[in-house]
Amino acid sequence: MTEVGASAQKRCGFVALLGAPNAGKSTLLNALVGSKLAIVTPKVQTTRARLIGIAMAASSQLVFVDTPGIFAPKRRLERAMVAAAWSGASDADICVLLVDAQRPPAAHGDDTEHIIEGLQREGRRAILALNKIDLLERSALLPRVERLMGSRVFTDTFMISALAGDGVDDLRQHLAEAVPQGPWLYPEDQLADVPLRFLAAEVTREQLFLQLHQELPYALTVEVEGWKEHDDGSVRIEQVIYVTRQNHKGIVLGRGGSRIKAVGEAARHQLEEAYERRVHLFLFVKVRENWLDDPERYQAMGLEFPE
Repeated sequence: MTEVGASAQKRCGFVALLGAPNAGKSTLLNALVGSKLAIVTPKVQTTRARLIGIAMAASSQLVFVDTPGIFAPKRRLERAMVAAAWSGASDADICVLLVDAQRPPAAHGDDTEHIIEGLQREGRRAILALNKIDLLERSALLPRVERLMGSRVFTDTFMISALAGDGVDDLRQHLAEAVPQGPWLYPEDQLADVPLRFLAAEVTREQLFLQLHQELPYALTVEVEGWKEHDDGSVRIEQVIYVTRQNHKGIVLGRGGSRIKAVGEAARHQLEEAYERRVHLFLFVKVRENWLDDPERYQAMGLEFPE
């Protein structure tokens, strides 16, 4: 818990983490908050909805908004995800644009350039965070920074490694000084502003992303159907994995139920670590062919249903 002196002026502000898919936004959120809140997988478009993470830095409370990756959407779910990302940016006091330093400058065209153009249209400034610098020689970083700074969108530049933690403390301190003065919005020991049910479903979805291959994870979603507290302090959680096709159900279940068992065991272990209690996790797989066009499923994910 952070102690604040009587003379310290409290500060509080919303910070939107923007970037192309797989830029490392969720990894950065976890590093800034100091706890795993957002799921992280090698697959793009893992983050679907805005996730609020809260960090304290001296007398400042930083409310981070981890947004879905911004890209050129083709399907309804993708349009909802991109809309959620831009909404998070428009509502924030500060925007941080995370860029994967491994991608050569020419490859920034597409998604990153589109984000910069969107910020320019809205007249928004941002902080540039060049991520994954530990994977490149220092001499290779300067051309990337110079090219991006030429857009005149960025007020400051930080070179970081969200995974290794390099430069994260400097970025957090800068943000603490930049957010506006004002009262804190949350208790200082609170790390997130999402229901436990949502986090539990995300943990299971993370395991599905990690253990399944190709595009199947994008055609499934996880919802909590039951949550029961027991007298011994444990909790029973029932989750439904919705897929769009019958053959997808078989893939999720695996031969003799082996895949769903492995997913459940890994998710349960993570949940017990996070909640510091025993968890009884029960997973069910159901086919709902039209869930990608079902407004209720979008509401469960915290997304606006695009017409």
